[in-house]
Amino acid sequence: MRFTTRPELIGTFGMVASTHWLASASGMAILEEGGNAFDAAAAAGLVLHVVEPHLNGLGGDTPIIGYDVASGEPWVLCGQGPAPAAATASAFTDLGLDFIPGTGHLAAVVPGSFGAWMSMLERHGTLPLERITRFAIGYARDGFPLLPEASTAIDSVSELFSEHWTTSAEIYLPGGRIPAAGARFRNPLLADTLERIVRTAEAGGGSREAVIARARNTFYRGFVAEAVDAWMRHPVRDSSGEDHAGLLTAADLADWEPSWERPATVEFAGVTVAKTQPWGQGPVLLQQLAMLAHQDIGPAGSAQMVHTVVETAKLAFADREAFYGDPAFVDVPLDDLLSDEYARTRAALVGPEASEDLRPGSPGGREPRLSDAIFADRILPAGAGTGEPTMARAGVVRGDTCHLDVSDRWGNVVAATPSGAWLQSSPAIPGLGFALPTRAQMFWLEQSLPNSIAPKKRPRTTLSPGMLLREGKPYLAFGTPGGDQQDQWTVVFLLNHLVHGLNLQESIDAATWHSTHMPSSFYPRLFKPGGLIVEDRLGDEVIAELRGRGHDVTVSGPWTLGRIVAAGRRDDGLVVGAANPRGMHGYAVGR
Repeated sequence: MRFTTRPELIGTFGMVASTHWLASASGMAILEEGGNAFDAAAAAGLVLHVVEPHLNGLGGDTPIIGYDVASGEPWVLCGQGPAPAAATASAFTDLGLDFIPGTGHLAAVVPGSFGAWMSMLERHGTLPLERITRFAIGYARDGFPLLPEASTAIDSVSELFSEHWTTSAEIYLPGGRIPAAGARFRNPLLADTLERIVRTAEAGGGSREAVIARARNTFYRGFVAEAVDAWMRHPVRDSSGEDHAGLLTAADLADWEPSWERPATVEFAGVTVAKTQPWGQGPVLLQQLAMLAHQDIGPAGSAQMVHTVVETAKLAFADREAFYGDPAFVDVPLDDLLSDEYARTRAALVGPEASEDLRPGSPGGREPRLSDAIFADRILPAGAGTGEPTMARAGVVRGDTCHLDVSDRWGNVVAATPSGAWLQSSPAIPGLGFALPTRAQMFWLEQSLPNSIAPKKRPRTTLSPGMLLREGKPYLAFGTPGGDQQDQWTVVFLLNHLVHGLNLQESIDAATWHSTHMPSSFYPRLFKPGGLIVEDRLGDEVIAELRGRGHDVTVSGPWTLGRIVAAGRRDDGLVVGAANPRGMHGYAVGR
């Protein structure tokens, strides 16, 4: 057995793993009270919105993959909100913009997180809304220890807050000062908002389901939507360096509902791997696994493994750029992209040397279509490309994402990836205590591309929860923050676990890497061809061989890449969980 930073947890009752210990503990408390995995996931997710405000927020985006014992089928719940009805390309180009700004009002899409949590609770939960929300309300009202990264994020945008985003300064610069790392931090406006939603929902009486539906209605058709609409009419400073009003309206919120869908899947190493449809980047992981099934990946952590995985990722992400988009607007050839025949053909392109070409394929005879801007000498600085960038006054700062997984004693399993509405990417809505998502920055303004901007279209999100099933039963929920890296780090994790036989914690703790060879999904859409970022724990010999194969290697610190967490259920009925030590606030809990 390898040394690990903490044990792989194994129990009989329930397991919660997330990117913050307070969220994990809150989810576990719900399980102890008799709630199921879906109750626990919603409670933990709402807590993440409070305690990781630099990584996600109540007004953000949350795709969810779940399996409930009652239906016996996995499902995807799309909590990725679409672009506003007014979001045409000309709405941006008429302002003189070549790209949608990464911050401010123009990048706002419909906030999907709250609707996703409420829809999941209404259909699959068991506990009353008040019991689910009380942990998030308590931390917002009474305070929580501010993470060092959150303090740093506030510091990086403090001048922007003071000069332009004064509604954010009201929350994040109490007394005009930057809150210290570890200090007790409160967001009473957010507590008020959640309490008002719950109070309004409960006032109408009725069943648990009726109360939860009324809470969703209060957010999307009540006082929250009204505040959003009013706020969008006020121009604010964004990453273009100018002030712009927004396009999002109360009608956009009222017209939206989260959608229930079947996952995209492939078979790999004896399991079924489930991901979202190609409105998210999830199928890019499926494509990689399908190609890797036809290759020799070598021993764990070897140069052969790193090289093979990276070169395979380059091919899959090139296809992502050329073909993925909202299936409601784009005819994505997903069956062809995930076919074994196509995987074999693409895998044959992986050679002994690193490729510096962007090489999308032709699934089903389709011709790939890439943005002209990709080839316009727009190169990422050395060492950049980790996390989800958002722009601030002084340059690029990093937003990111959260993740949570829950497995309960009845066999229900759920994975969710909350993100967006970062404190540093959008000014707080007056009186509500939270910001809006800025994921419209992921669209291209150039038309005729799979991910071109269009009214009511979902941006091709990077958010990518995952699930493994064995013989139709859920085995593992997993995921990580990390933008374009999400479906790279989790490939390494899955290979370590499914192919090399490492347990969950060993697989998470193992040294990892990722490529920067794909156009970033985030403003200003830069990339570094041939770039490879590795943790130095891979070792000098492996790193030297990778450079010898032509990779442009940047060596990162020993514990810097990835924040994977996982929870699931073994074949013998025992629940398992593990969490990433990187960042020093992810935790798994269970018994």
